[in-house]
Amino acid sequence: MDVEGDQQTKSEGGIRRRVCSCTKDDFLPEVSIKSWGNYANALMQTPTRLIDRILTRSEDEEELEAKSRSQNEMKKTLTWWDLIWFGMGAVIGAGIFVLTGLEANQEAGPAVVLSYAVSGISALHSVFCYTEFAVEIPVAGGSFAYLRVELGDFVAFIAAGNILLEYVIAGAAVARTWTSYFATLLNLNSDIFLIKVDSLAEGYSELDPIAVGVCIIICIIAILSTKGSSRLNYIATIVHIFVIFFIIVCGLIKSDPKNYTPFAPFGARGIFKASAVLFFAYVGFDAVSTMAEETKNPGRDIPIGLIGSMVITTFLYCLLAITLCLMQPYQKIDALAPFSVAFKAVGLNWAQYIVAAGALKGMTSVLLVGAVGQARYLTHISRTHMMPPWFSQVNATTGTPVNATAIMSCATAIIALFTKLDILSNLLSISTLFIFMLVALALLVRRYYIRGETTTANRNKLIAFLLIIVASSIATATYWGLSKHGWIGYCVTLPIWLLATIGLWYFVPHARNPKLWGVPLVPWLPSASIAINIFLLGSIDRASFMRFGVWSGFLLVYYLFFGLHASYDTAKEFERGRGWKNIEEGNGVDSKDVPSASKNLSACLHQINKCMTCVCTPFLSLNHD
Repeated sequence: MDVEGDQQTKSEGGIRRRVCSCTKDDFLPEVSIKSWGNYANALMQTPTRLIDRILTRSEDEEELEAKSRSQNEMKKTLTWWDLIWFGMGAVIGAGIFVLTGLEANQEAGPAVVLSYAVSGISALHSVFCYTEFAVEIPVAGGSFAYLRVELGDFVAFIAAGNILLEYVIAGAAVARTWTSYFATLLNLNSDIFLIKVDSLAEGYSELDPIAVGVCIIICIIAILSTKGSSRLNYIATIVHIFVIFFIIVCGLIKSDPKNYTPFAPFGARGIFKASAVLFFAYVGFDAVSTMAEETKNPGRDIPIGLIGSMVITTFLYCLLAITLCLMQPYQKIDALAPFSVAFKAVGLNWAQYIVAAGALKGMTSVLLVGAVGQARYLTHISRTHMMPPWFSQVNATTGTPVNATAIMSCATAIIALFTKLDILSNLLSISTLFIFMLVALALLVRRYYIRGETTTANRNKLIAFLLIIVASSIATATYWGLSKHGWIGYCVTLPIWLLATIGLWYFVPHARNPKLWGVPLVPWLPSASIAINIFLLGSIDRASFMRFGVWSGFLLVYYLFFGLHASYDTAKEFERGRGWKNIEEGNGVDSKDVPSASKNLSACLHQINKCMTCVCTPFLSLNHD
């Protein structure tokens, strides 16, 4: 049987299935896009359909049922032990080994440890919110699925686009940093492997071909097996943790308390500005929530895995920040390879190689977990047809979403080839903080509102209090960004936030209690998460917000002209009772049609090559039926 999918066979039920097809129906199967006439009629109905998608919320059962659209189930092989290591592997990487030096040197000084603590507290708040959702809705869609259930399709899609952007940018940033530390390991200048192209714009003119190669290798590993990726992540993360303890112990031996004076040379503003950027160092834990579909016991494993890994990570980050600033005065900390240079400065030249090797191991783990997580996000998004359903196909033999993994890795490699780290880190923080704020908001909606059960009065009170919480948080962040020395504004905005949270707690009854595991201190913890995430957004530079606005505008255009109509048709098919199975007939994968396990690698590489060459062809024409 040809893996390319040009031949077809019948499954047991008589349905014809392809292995890797690239026909128009694999990308655009919806009625609204079947012909130019249908598409024109759909565009005329855009306002009506948009209102429907904004007001319509998915059900938990619908998200779980959507798994059947991938034609094969992901294998349940992960435990809480896997998730803890995945969590640490996803988070501990380029952020701590690069941004610590940059922010200590330019923004926070030795007080960078407080910046890490603030970012860690914010991330931990978000972890609690993610955990409840992941336990209740154990699907690969992560925050996209959670927002779709509670805030509707439109909000979920805008968030989905930023989720994918977040993963691509994070992967690109880590891949470029991987190259710098690799050069350090070889005792070369950190930029020795970059190719300067003067004709390109500043910030995009230093090409990094090694980062591209690293992304390709990680892609192949992620495609072959989730459990195999987990085992490789064990090894890399264990080595990484060993190196971190080596840095802490040897660094403290060479420490000088005088380097901690002055402690906060840039004041509180510098601490919080650094916190917003250092949030980059915590990005990745949400990838663990996308693995809920592959977890043996989500109700037990996900809370332990997510919360445990975040607590350990925050503790290690703070220790590393303290160690670095005790080894060198903050003015002399290197911005590109701070730990390696710090050991060299205190006379331990040999230690820089151990640090570089450990950093490479850690960043490899981050890239691997990121590749696994981003593919599962795209898989679930495409199950709803907001993205072409071709991306949702799961390979029968490997049990992994090959198409989604290949496409996302390709995008990561392209960005990594061109874009500098400082541009990537700020844009990444905006997308991440925005999504985490929405997830906390969605959790409050989930706890206090059930359609058909919550009274109109309670619903209106809920909306009012949520609007006040968000508005007061935005006002606080805005005042922080505009007023460098004022304090009167906080005396107004913070009490308003507090009163709104008290009002939500006292006047609106809970509509739903979690079945297996729930966030404690509701509404206080989710409300605080909203406020902290929005506040940190106020510390990010204007240029990054402009890039964020351009990307969000592109997402809106795509949604209005394609995603809206495709997802609308799919949702209506489901509502009419035909179900996901009938919608997807003809696109499955029969296990008899794929190569044996001994040929997994060559088959996957051949499939990637085929998919890459034909991914764009269905969009070149819209044929009449």
